[in-house]
Amino acid sequence: MPSLLSVARALTVALALLATGLAQAPAVSADDSGTWSVAPSAGGGTRPAKDGRPYFYVEGTPGSVLEDTVTVTNPGSKPRTVELSGADADNTKGGAYSLERGKPKDTGSWITFAERTVKVPPRTRAEVPFSVSIPESAVPGDHPGAVVAREGGRDAGVRVHLRVSGPMLSALTVERVRAEGGRITYDVVNRGNTVLTPRLTVHAEGVFGPLLDRKPRTLPVELLPGRRVTLTEPWKDAPALDSVKVTLTVTASGGAHGKATASARFVPWGVVAGAGAGVLGLVAAGVWFVRRRRAAAAELPPDEEPEQGVREPELAGVGTAEGEQL
Repeated sequence: MPSLLSVARALTVALALLATGLAQAPAVSADDSGTWSVAPSAGGGTRPAKDGRPYFYVEGTPGSVLEDTVTVTNPGSKPRTVELSGADADNTKGGAYSLERGKPKDTGSWITFAERTVKVPPRTRAEVPFSVSIPESAVPGDHPGAVVAREGGRDAGVRVHLRVSGPMLSALTVERVRAEGGRITYDVVNRGNTVLTPRLTVHAEGVFGPLLDRKPRTLPVELLPGRRVTLTEPWKDAPALDSVKVTLTVTASGGAHGKATASARFVPWGVVAGAGAGVLGLVAAGVWFVRRRRAAAAELPPDEEPEQGVREPELAGVGTAEGEQL
C-alpha cells in the first residue's frame, strides 16, 4: 500500500499535468463567484459509483485503516487555497443531520489527509487522498462524520458514513408524550448503535371512541446512535371537552420498535372561567344580602324590637280598685 507521502507527490504531479492540459484548452467564461465544490471522487472507496457518490461509505474492523479520495473543484479564474479537516456528526434539536463544533473526538479525529492545505489552480480539480484509522477500542456500529473544506469564509462538506464491524443493534424508544394546545409533543431516543430513520403512528381514544388514527409515516429525522430529539405532531381538530388517551408507536429498520401512551384532559377553560365567575357573583350577592339584613336588624331601637311570643289580651271593665280585696 503506498504511503501518504508518495501519494502526495503523485498528487502534485497530477495537478501540474492537469493544469497544463487545461491551459491549452479553449477559453471558458470566468467564474469568480467562488463556487468551488467538494465531493467524493468517482470510482473510489469501498462502494464506487460511475455516476458519482453523494457521500463516503467506509466499513472496517477496529484497528483497520480505510482509504478514499476527495475531489476539490475550482471552476473559477482565480486559484483557491482550501483547508481540509474531519468533523463529527450530530443531530439538531429537530433531528436534522448536522456537524459538531469544536475539536472532533470520534470519526472526525480518525481522518488524516495527504494534504490538509490544498492549492487548486483556476479551472482545475484536485484529488486529495485521505485515510480513516479506526482505533482498536472503537465501539461497533455507525460513526457518522464528515470531510469539511474551508476557503474564504465558506464551508462545504461531504458526509462520511463509517461503520465499525461487529454486533449491530437497532433499538429506539418514544418518551415524554404530552398532548396539549392542539399538538402532541414527544421525544424519540436512539438506544442502539445504528443510524435510524423512524416511522410514526398516532392513535387517540376519547370517552366516546377514536379521535385520531394516523397511518405510519416516515419522520424527517436521521437519528444518530445515543441521540434524543424532541418532535411535535400537530392536532388542529383536538376535542374541546374530553378525556383522551394518546398512543404513539415508532418503528425503524432492523426491528426497532417503541411505544408510549399518555392521558390528557381537554377542558374549555374559557367557558369554565365564565361559569365560575357567574357562580362567584351569585355567592357574593347572597353574602351581601345576608350581611345587609343583619346590619338593618342591629340598628333597630329597643322599643321597636319586634314582639316575641303571644301576649294576654286586656279585658275591659275587669280590675281591682286600690285597696279593694277580691
